[in-house]
Amino acid sequence: MSFPVDYDHAHPLWFGGALPVVTGYDESAAIILPVPLDRTTSYVQGTRNGPRELILASAQVELWDEELGIDIHTRGIHTLPEMDLSHGSMKGAMARIHRTASAIMNSGKFLVTLGGEHSITPPLVAAAAARHPGLTVLQIDAHADLRDGYQGEHNSHASAMRRSLESAPVVQVGIRNISQEEAEAMPSLQTTIFYDWNMRDDPDWMSRVLDALTGPVYLTIDLDGLEPGLMPAVGTPEPGGLAWRELMTLLRRVFTERDVVACDVVELCPIPGVWSPNFVAARLVYKLITYKLALQRP
Repeated sequence: MSFPVDYDHAHPLWFGGALPVVTGYDESAAIILPVPLDRTTSYVQGTRNGPRELILASAQVELWDEELGIDIHTRGIHTLPEMDLSHGSMKGAMARIHRTASAIMNSGKFLVTLGGEHSITPPLVAAAAARHPGLTVLQIDAHADLRDGYQGEHNSHASAMRRSLESAPVVQVGIRNISQEEAEAMPSLQTTIFYDWNMRDDPDWMSRVLDALTGPVYLTIDLDGLEPGLMPAVGTPEPGGLAWRELMTLLRRVFTERDVVACDVVELCPIPGVWSPNFVAARLVYKLITYKLALQRP
């Protein structure tokens, strides 16, 4: 087994800890990359624990998908060791994420990155855009993340989509908290926003989302895009948001009608003693892999 990048440590956990078949990197179609970065969050910290708790919870996820009537784990899901980005500059951290993601994507794998804070997304998008011309980013989120910088940091979680726009246009779904700075900048930015407060006024709003995705798709899901009753374990749980079935309906259409080339799930901020959000996040990740491997051709 060969990794596309060098590691000086082994990963003690793997996604789907009860998998009957644990495949190596070379034999796996999907690669899980845990990136527990938590350095620019401004309200509640703890997303550094998100990847680990999600992976632990994944051991309880059933492998058979009742919606599609399939079990895709035999295609191979391999979990890489956590990236250690606790030292050095944010700029250096972004460069390391970009190098690692580029190596994985260039080896033809479906990369699923687990955050950590949302600042990890721009280097992932840049790596995907370099491999897939015409890329569009689909963002599920409560926040627009379009600030040019926040609290003196150019690579802040609050600037994740502003930095991603340097590589690809962005379609933003479920947005329900936005600053005046972002609102004033939006007319000059290559972004299409579906606001939570009114997007459902059009019963065909999901088709409009699909129409805005004009090429290969990079999918980024900030878990605060879900309704807080379902997903309270985030730094800023905003009223409103997508319900589980609503999200699954949208994602199934996206994976069916577009080529999703990579994705991330970020901002899980585990609550001690409250396990259900960790399981919801793990179930979401397995659904993403299932949709990719079952609905899209290799």
